[in-house]
Amino acid sequence: MGGKERMRAMTDIARASAPASIGNVGPGFDILGQAFDALQDEVTARREAEPGVRLGKVSGRLKSLPDSPERNTALAAAKALLDDAGADFGVRLDIDKGVPLSAGMGGSAASAVAAAVAVNALLDKPYPHAELLPFGLEGERVSSDPPPWDNVMASLLGGLVIAARLDASQVRRIPAPSGLVSIVAHPDAEIETRAARGILRPSVAMETVVEHSRRLAAFVAGCAADDHDLIRAGLDDVLVEPQRRYLLPALPAVKAAALQAGALGCSFSGSGPSMFAWCQESDREHVEEAMRAAFAAAGQSAHIYHAAINSRGARLEPVSEAVG
Repeated sequence: MGGKERMRAMTDIARASAPASIGNVGPGFDILGQAFDALQDEVTARREAEPGVRLGKVSGRLKSLPDSPERNTALAAAKALLDDAGADFGVRLDIDKGVPLSAGMGGSAASAVAAAVAVNALLDKPYPHAELLPFGLEGERVSSDPPPWDNVMASLLGGLVIAARLDASQVRRIPAPSGLVSIVAHPDAEIETRAARGILRPSVAMETVVEHSRRLAAFVAGCAADDHDLIRAGLDDVLVEPQRRYLLPALPAVKAAALQAGALGCSFSGSGPSMFAWCQESDREHVEEAMRAAFAAAGQSAHIYHAAINSRGARLEPVSEAVG
């Protein structure tokens, strides 16, 4: 895999961060993903003589995580990478969880991606950054099988990303429109991705498919042309959101409040319960307060975050000598 492009690394410890993400991005179910670097996971990988992957310290939002690759996305991604590279060493991973799990913010994907980037830096011949996508997907498989691409590719590559096909060579960044910002409201609730996918109907009416296609085309074209009116016309999920709406009773009120406050669109972030909105930078505080108030009126508190649509993706971070 990209052998001629791989260069030798000389390190026994590496740290990487990977951002949260917005899955689906309105009409882009399993097609579009957006990095959201208001929150991030960090994984520190240490080379060990004994083969295999092991869990070290867990910190941040969580103090414990499953310690096997079958149940931990970071360990699974690390194992897939080491196996593919034929590594003759093992790794221990410390995980600092900044992205909540079961929140619709790509928490499992962020851990998998950060692990892949950190472990890659320990290899004698690291893979090019973009070629780490399959290993992030293997990590995400722990959370949902088959693994959805949207959160993983966005967390790895940054910005707004589209999977033209389920082929790593067909993943592309989409131009980020100017003057807009993304908001995520995370209510005090959890929805597991696997369960949220399980309720989706295997077939829908042709009229729904046409309307969905119309919105997806308008949204992508609007981003490419920096046309906010087209983005507004397309940023509406008529396919998946109606099937999942009952999972978050506050959704209609929060969405209506965001749109009334000036948002171009508002929907579930991934499988929820978090909700995202895009709006003009000048309207951000007004939209945030409207979403917070709507959740409060429904009896739920919500943490509000915002980030650039063109948020950065995963990257290596400095490791101080004090780490040990």
